[in-house]
Amino acid sequence: MNKPNSNFSMRHVALVVKNLEACELFYTELLGMKLEWKPDPDNIYLTSGNDNLALHRAPKDFHPEKNQRLDHFGFILENKDDVDAWHNYLRENNVVIKAVPKDHRDGTRSFYCADPDGNIVQFIYHP
Repeated sequence: MNKPNSNFSMRHVALVVKNLEACELFYTELLGMKLEWKPDPDNIYLTSGNDNLALHRAPKDFHPEKNQRLDHFGFILENKDDVDAWHNYLRENNVVIKAVPKDHRDGTRSFYCADPDGNIVQFIYHP
């Protein structure tokens, strides 16, 4: 059997979060994502125009394992200067910064922060 066409991209992430309301504010108010669909009080679907981030309320007995498989997910930025601008903006809004902006050997520049539920979010310029 031949391998199917691999001309695809990943544009959807789904997260289980304890504090759905705080996460919704983080992604909409701070990051500027738009509400795409809210089918019920426990599920929110957001978009920045060409992607989809699903936030699902965690059950009360939810305890993430010590070592989750998801290390981080990221937002691609159009300009290298946007990395520092986003870093400064989020820091000024009391967002927890996990790693300050840094240039990488492949020409990328990025930093990491945490959303209100502790998920690590990368902001990266990738030439």
